[in-house]
Formats: sequence, C-alpha cells, structure tokens
Amino acid sequence: MNILQGEGLSVTGTVCHVGKAEDRERLVAMVLDVNVKATALMTKAVVPEMEKRGSGSVVIVASIGAFTPFPGLGPYNVSKTALLGLTKNLALELAPKNIRVNCLAPGLIRTNFSSVLWKDKEREDRMKEFMHIRRLGKPEDCAGIVSFLCSEDASYITGETVVVGGGTPSRL
Repeated sequence: MNILQGEGLSVTGTVCHVGKAEDRERLVAMVLDVNVKATALMTKAVVPEMEKRGSGSVVIVASIGAFTPFPGLGPYNVSKTALLGLTKNLALELAPKNIRVNCLAPGLIRTNFSSVLWKDKEREDRMKEFMHIRRLGKPEDCAGIVSFLCSEDASYITGETVVVGGGTPSRL
C-alpha cells in the first residue's frame, strides 16, 4: 500500500484473514460500499439536475470480472456483477424521467489500476491468452463507447452493458 501511495495514488485497505468470518464480512462490505453503494448514491445525486434539463445519461463502470470472475477476487467480482443489476434497475426507474442508464464493462485495460497484471511481460502474455484480440485495451478503447452512450445516437438504448474486453468471454 505504501508503494502505491508513494506513486501518488489514493489507497485504502483493510485486514482480511480469510479464516475469520468477521474479516471476510468487513472486506465484502467495504467492496460493496465502494463499488455499488457509492455508484447508486452518485446517480441519485445527479438525477435532480438531469430532471431539470429534461434528460440525461448515466454510464456505470463495471468490469469484465462481472461475467468472467478473476481468481482470488471474489468480493470484487460480485460487486461488479451487482452493478449490472443496478444498471437494469436504474434504467427501469429513471426511464420515465427521460434518463438513460447503461453500463461499461472493461476488460483488461492498460491503466495504473491494472498494472499488476501487465507490468511483468510473462504475466501480460498469459493475460492475452484469454482475449481473442491478443492485446491489452487502452483507455481510448473505452472512451468512444462512453461518448456514444452519452450521445443522442444512443437515445434509444438503456439498461444495457457494453463489454470492451478484446473478446474475453463475457456473458452470464
């Protein structure tokens, strides 16, 4: 954690001894608070402004881990799967207000967050084996999809999840 903070990243953590039920529960609660509860609360906060304008578009960011779980990251995977359901639910609730809600599920994108998976060339090569397009994604690969989902070109799309995963298996 100190190494990441030394790189200027904001990092928090929690101790989790997997043999202790209370530690497991705390870890799961923390992940759900950050990845699911915060998303729901942020959406709730912006809805009044979108209502004033008469329309809006929300794009929730999940992960390919919602469809193809990453080994050893159970709480993360579950929290990202929950975002798929949150997207469907919010799309239904907000459609009468002319607010669309969609979801982006990135695969392995070359970012600081995912660097542990690609900084080592051997590990990067192993990760590429899961992708039909044998390269890591770039943030730009996601930016165009978000731009599209927020545009009038997507005015008849709500409650959907777009996977940008290089062909990584991605269906429940």
